[in-house]
Amino acid sequence: MDTNTRKEILKRGGTSIAWQGEPHLGGDYGQEEIDAVVNCIEASTAYNVGFGFMMEEIIDFEAAFADYCDTKYSVSINGAGSGLDMAMMVLELEPDDEVIVSALNFKAAPMAVIGQGAKLILCDCDPRTFQADPADVEKRITKNTRAIFPVHFNGMSAPMDDLLEVASRHQHHKHGEIQLIGDAARALGGGYKDTKIGKKGLMTVFSFHTMKNMTTLGEGGAVTTDDDHTYEYLRGIRQFGNETSGWGTNYKMTRVQAAVGLVQLSRLDDFIARRRAVAAARKEMLDGIPHLTVPYEPDDVTHSYYLYTLLVPQDWAGDKRDKLMELLREEYGVDTVVANPPVNQIPGVIAEATKGQQIPVSEELGARLFCAPIHPMMSQEDNEYICAALWDAVEKMS
Repeated sequence: MDTNTRKEILKRGGTSIAWQGEPHLGGDYGQEEIDAVVNCIEASTAYNVGFGFMMEEIIDFEAAFADYCDTKYSVSINGAGSGLDMAMMVLELEPDDEVIVSALNFKAAPMAVIGQGAKLILCDCDPRTFQADPADVEKRITKNTRAIFPVHFNGMSAPMDDLLEVASRHQHHKHGEIQLIGDAARALGGGYKDTKIGKKGLMTVFSFHTMKNMTTLGEGGAVTTDDDHTYEYLRGIRQFGNETSGWGTNYKMTRVQAAVGLVQLSRLDDFIARRRAVAAARKEMLDGIPHLTVPYEPDDVTHSYYLYTLLVPQDWAGDKRDKLMELLREEYGVDTVVANPPVNQIPGVIAEATKGQQIPVSEELGARLFCAPIHPMMSQEDNEYICAALWDAVEKMS
């Protein structure tokens, strides 16, 4: 983007929408979603029907979601946080068991490990992709390693085949095979090699929270698996142990959420294509920008661009990165977000559980990364303005 073009765009004024660094509605709702809600409510008003338990809409949504991810099963749930807890419950973790989790992460997955009483082990991340680094994961494996638990960071797949290969070279001293479980809360619709995210590993957990690539009325989620035992275990946990006669509680999705989910799922590929188009145009407009590194997308993945993650140089880490974000917000009205710094920097139980663990690469990346607004319904004009603001702000900071 040349200087004159940037000046003209900035003169034109700010974005048409006050885009947040992580917009509170990640997709789009239209008349079809509204009709799905109304029709479902109307169908539920009979006293002998109600909103039910495992209604047709839920069964249909689970089948459609499994088909989308090319898995044998999907289990719908009330949120990804529940799904992450359930994934750890399936493992029946013991106090000496260790679960390796990506350090650059939202706190939910680490909390799930701690919540089941196992030992949380953080792994460092690849500085180009922000994904769990397989070489670093392997260094942290011990005889007590029960699972590798990567996050598909900010919309892009973790290197699942590489992690599966690492897992295959080691054994848990009691349970044997080390399991691979994916946290795809932010990555629904992305691809990995010839699969959709959700196919590789024992289980993958997805979120339909309001910010995510699709949403079921603000909350919701699903877990995919090809494993029969895991599927039955998850269904038992979800509804008071009914499938297994074991322990369970209530993690169910509602009928109305599932009805909307069917509509949103039918639109998901279009949402992802739109996100990728915004990202592609942005990459072109930011070509040659000094001091910023734009997202890297390996050839074997299809990034969903849930977030658009930028890196400042090492000598801008911390305070100067923060000043750049402040300048973008106050002078240009462009909101940005740090998503996410290493989880060991979160005060409380995670910091306590990981005391003494060394993740130098992730700590450096956490002080350098920030995310600029991106959304499937973002206009070309708004994208141009954000890019012009980034150019102008970076030059002022130089």
